[in-house]
Amino acid sequence: MQDTQAEEGETLLDALRRIHPESSTGTLRRMLTQGRVQVDGDSVHAAKTVLSAGQRVEVVARIVAEEQHPAPQKRPKGPKLDVLFEDETILVVNKPAGLLSVATNKLEDDTLHSRCVAHVRAHHGERAWVHVVHRLDRETSGVMVFARHARHKDDLQRQFADRDVHRIYRALTEGCPEAPQGTVVAHLVEDDHLNVREMKSGYRGAREAITHYRVLDEDGLVADVELLIETGRRHQIRMAMRKLGCPIVGDHLHGATADPLGRVALHAHALEFLHPESEEPVRFEAPVPFVT
Repeated sequence: MQDTQAEEGETLLDALRRIHPESSTGTLRRMLTQGRVQVDGDSVHAAKTVLSAGQRVEVVARIVAEEQHPAPQKRPKGPKLDVLFEDETILVVNKPAGLLSVATNKLEDDTLHSRCVAHVRAHHGERAWVHVVHRLDRETSGVMVFARHARHKDDLQRQFADRDVHRIYRALTEGCPEAPQGTVVAHLVEDDHLNVREMKSGYRGAREAITHYRVLDEDGLVADVELLIETGRRHQIRMAMRKLGCPIVGDHLHGATADPLGRVALHAHALEFLHPESEEPVRFEAPVPFVT
């Protein structure tokens, strides 16, 4: 530690030059930015600080300055995610519309899964990983859960398969269903090109799709509809709304005539399941982006 008594009216930089006459101005300024310069025991960083006679100016070792004023830890960099919940078992995020859940056979680089992997690796190391549990259509936003470990993925997928997971969606529809609430049962077939068609029960490859709906509000033009699905088929809700004669706003593929929001107005609002580690019921929600 080196020090001196300040002279009346001199600047802090001038005092430092008297303590270290052999050092360059740049070196002295680095001492200031590193927090090594103290005036009467307090760190001062401004080179032009005007001193009073008798003030004690000290230059402490760099390690001492770091111990007294540790630098804030930098948050690991990672992709921007709307994380709803995270622990050592699961990662729950709010998926944006227009982003694939996982890569297709085209091997897309940017997917929600790839962003989640990058997120956990930024915070937990290069060996960290998340496993895909379920998917949302590219056009759909909302709650998705990923598993941190394979055993937890298996547990969650078993809950989905056993229909123990409550999946609640919200949609804006063109027009309003005739009945304020009801259930749509369909049998859907998906081809190799991901096209979905409704077929008769018993058709080879057709899978049952059960969608319950409830109209929350409507103004004669559009309706705010809450949906609960028992099964998770591709385009299940979109096909169900078309069957009711009120396609989802923005869903041109299934009969919508307008796209005022620039997206399909379908959102996975809430997800309820048993936490795979604690086995306690948990519920996660993502605000509906197109309903005020």
